[in-house]
Amino acid sequence: MVANAPQNMQSCIEQKLSAAFEPSHLEVLNESYQHNVPEGSESHFKVILVSAKFENKRMVGRHRDIYAILADELAGSIHALALHTYTPAEWEALADTTLNSPACRGGGKTVS
Repeated sequence: MVANAPQNMQSCIEQKLSAAFEPSHLEVLNESYQHNVPEGSESHFKVILVSAKFENKRMVGRHRDIYAILADELAGSIHALALHTYTPAEWEALADTTLNSPACRGGGKTVS
């Protein structure tokens, strides 16, 4: 095993995004439990990332940058990645806002 190797997908995402964007705020939330996947899955994530590196970049450019950093993970087991990307000023303006992910609409999950 490699020293400092990520323990799971969530920590891998956190490490890669931290190294690439030097965020002032970063949350990586595993939302797989909300979907029709086996228990313990790491396939659906929400990322809230605040970085000065997003200054003067449109949302599409920010997302492209993240997709490039996480290309291997997205080609593998990640099925969904909800991205909330902000500059520090944009984040400050959202201080009292909740960032909810959309409800799962597929997979035939049944509730008993």
